[in-house]
Amino acid sequence: MNTQQTVEQLKQLKLKGMTQAYQSLVSLPVHEQFTLHQGIAHLTEAELLHRSHQKTQMYLTLSKLRYDAVLENIQCSEARNFTRDQLLYFIDGSFIDRAENVLITGATGCGKSYLACALGRQACTLGYKVLYLGMSRFMEKINQAKLEGNYLKLLNQIEKNQLIILDDFGLQPLDNNTRLALLQILEDRYGKKSIIITAQLPIKNWFEYINEPTLADAIMDRLTANANKIELTGESLRREKSNKKI
Repeated sequence: MNTQQTVEQLKQLKLKGMTQAYQSLVSLPVHEQFTLHQGIAHLTEAELLHRSHQKTQMYLTLSKLRYDAVLENIQCSEARNFTRDQLLYFIDGSFIDRAENVLITGATGCGKSYLACALGRQACTLGYKVLYLGMSRFMEKINQAKLEGNYLKLLNQIEKNQLIILDDFGLQPLDNNTRLALLQILEDRYGKKSIIITAQLPIKNWFEYINEPTLADAIMDRLTANANKIELTGESLRREKSNKKI
């Protein structure tokens, strides 16, 4: 049996996970070799795991998440007004299947963006397509697409993601293009897909921030109808981290 030839053939078939597993198998002593059925099962599992990992890495790259955040590092406490049970609710990603939105508010530095990115990363590992956009970048994209005639194309690209994260909502005034785009995105996703929004502004002030009564009514109705509201409290995590270094 020419094992090197088999390795080359597996590479030609682009079965990288299976190639690596096969090379490991043939290097085992004869008395530790797998049976035919065991070997096939092991190679198949290795290929599936490799493809799953590659898919996750691709989704993470495309998501453009601001932080390399993980749920295991999220601080849960009464002081932060965020419990372990609340965190566990989001771990399996089923909130996305239920098309639930997540609205995260709190003072600067309290961990809103980190939590949003951790939820986004978890979604990627579960096989959901995710897109992160800071609000300033979102506004730039909308206005540039309007000028270049790519507005509908941009909305369609955004719509393909099962989870969208809009970070730092409320930091700068909304223009009318952004209001209309936000409403269209929410309309397209309503009851189908999820969105996470982070903001320093309390939710009760969002209507005034949108600053156009008719559009504000429509936007807030679609945002809050099926939403999980998280209001983080406590000291700035950035300040805590800085103090620990001193």
